[in-house]
Amino acid sequence: MLFPNIVKMQIAGRRVPSRRRSLIIAVVVAAFGMQAIIGALFPVYANAGAIDTLRIGSKRFTESYLLSEIVAQTASPFVDVEQKRGLGNTAIVFEALKSGSIDIYPEYLGTIDLELLKHNGSTSLEQINRELAPLGLGAGIRLGFNNTYALAMRAADNKRGGFHNLTELAQHPDLRFGLSHEFLGRADGWQGLARRYGLMQSPIGVDHGIAYQALANSQVDVIDIYSTDAKISQYGLTVLTDDAGYFPRYDAVLLYRVDIAQRFPQAWQALQRLQGRITESDMVAMNAAAELDGKSFSAVARAYLTHTGNVARRSSLWNKLFDDNLWRLTRQHILLVLLSVCAAALFGIPLGIVAAYFSHLRQAVMALVGLLQTIPSLALLAMLIPLLGTIGTIPALIALFLYALLPIVRNTCTGIEQVPTELRLAAMALGLRPCDRLRFIVLPLALPVILTGLKTAAVMSVGTATIAAFIGAGGYGERIATGLALSDNDLLLAGAIPAAVLALVTQFLFEAAERLLQRSR
Repeated sequence: MLFPNIVKMQIAGRRVPSRRRSLIIAVVVAAFGMQAIIGALFPVYANAGAIDTLRIGSKRFTESYLLSEIVAQTASPFVDVEQKRGLGNTAIVFEALKSGSIDIYPEYLGTIDLELLKHNGSTSLEQINRELAPLGLGAGIRLGFNNTYALAMRAADNKRGGFHNLTELAQHPDLRFGLSHEFLGRADGWQGLARRYGLMQSPIGVDHGIAYQALANSQVDVIDIYSTDAKISQYGLTVLTDDAGYFPRYDAVLLYRVDIAQRFPQAWQALQRLQGRITESDMVAMNAAAELDGKSFSAVARAYLTHTGNVARRSSLWNKLFDDNLWRLTRQHILLVLLSVCAAALFGIPLGIVAAYFSHLRQAVMALVGLLQTIPSLALLAMLIPLLGTIGTIPALIALFLYALLPIVRNTCTGIEQVPTELRLAAMALGLRPCDRLRFIVLPLALPVILTGLKTAAVMSVGTATIAAFIGAGGYGERIATGLALSDNDLLLAGAIPAAVLALVTQFLFEAAERLLQRSR
């Protein structure tokens, strides 16, 4: 009925300026409504920055999770704490510290020395702090144990081949190396190790959390390990001796922003009590409680700090699925999807209109949005962090916004092109202005196709948003990242199942909207 009404309006020569006023009022009301909804559903984001909070980061492996939890529980009686867990590799978490997105995280002297400061040999802690000072950073509070890198093999392979040290590996170029991605790229990792020992093997990248399983299944022969890994004894592995002394000491310390002592004096004083407190056997036992017994990081850390040794029993899939974090993770995930898709719609629909009306620009527009889809998600996040100087929600939203553009732009352009030529000509014959033809005829007729593009973008974003956890933006990916680090299938499912349910709910809501649209036509 829309087109005949437009015809009648044009013939009568009438204009309805009140519609513009109504549109403006609707937009303003919607903006305030969206702000109210976000404030009500997502108070964490609505009140961000209102309270000075100690932000604690961690990398994406068991020991780093546990140490960050120990730091959080030690400081929490004196200050509000916020944990940014599983931020990925060293480069990402260090960038987060430099930018002020986090205040402190557990690190290792060897990593600071060789990987971050690019030294060629061992450097004293005093010299390290002198070089960190211009960045506003400091390293200190030696936690008490050394967790060095090493290479390990199955005990049975070791007995057959007589392997005892790393030098002997050079004599067997057929060995299959499965090394963590970070170890492959680190300055103190594979490249230097291969040069030192003359290793000619071509390693493949394997996530540290599943490398042990790959070794046990004989998919690889040699993996890199941390010397405090609990799975060394579980899988009965042989740790090869670093007979050329390639690896330095990796004494666990805290890497922090130097203003932390002034901002949180009581918490900083409490953290000093961790100096030299954690032994290597303590750390192995805590790693085992988390990885082998399936205990939560918070429970393991609490048992260690209180010396109770009483840790809650292993959680079931049901308990992990419906734990206390479910609503928080759901809020975060919905927020990421909602804001990114809305932003993509506001930008992508006009871009699709341009592509449809200006044929000479169409190929360039489609190529651009298509190219964005080819950028690996983690690589895009890694590039955005130094550009924006922050981790968390903002770079995650930008990444999700870019990935949502293609289906919206493509469907908008396609929907407009499918509008019958006869209707366009009729509107021109009636003297409708181009903007009126677009507003009252073309876009309403193209709306079903545009809505399909929005549905595709939203459903895709629900899945893609799981990567946000790798830079501290939360969401269901937080469980998935932790599950990968622990090789915990239940925890992986506890993250994947809600994401799948949310994707189905999103699709159902869009299909309901499509049915309502069809009935109204």
